[in-house]
Amino acid sequence: MDGQLCTETWVDGVAVVAASGDLDMLTAPQLRDAIAAALTKEPTGLVVDLSAVDFLGSAGMQVLMETHNQTTGAGVKYAVVADGPATSRPLKITGIADLIGLHSSLDVALEKLNA
Repeated sequence: MDGQLCTETWVDGVAVVAASGDLDMLTAPQLRDAIAAALTKEPTGLVVDLSAVDFLGSAGMQVLMETHNQTTGAGVKYAVVADGPATSRPLKITGIADLIGLHSSLDVALEKLNA
């Protein structure tokens, strides 16, 4: 795989972990590690941005649910940005979208977390 799958940026105390490319059993561990690294810095919120993800497999969805469980216990606000058939559709079909805050853009997600 070429390039970096995950990047971490910060907006007013909220960690934004953005993934790109295919998020499957080979690349999901990279997302898990990036999220874990961001959470060690004690953000007030965490946004996982999947807007540049072309394919979201079950391993990627498992990471999102694990993160949901981690952040709920830690009192960290959590949101996922997924817009388009490659990401939002599988999350809605599996019911994961009913459990996590799913947003159409990073701006919307940050607005909800800071509300």
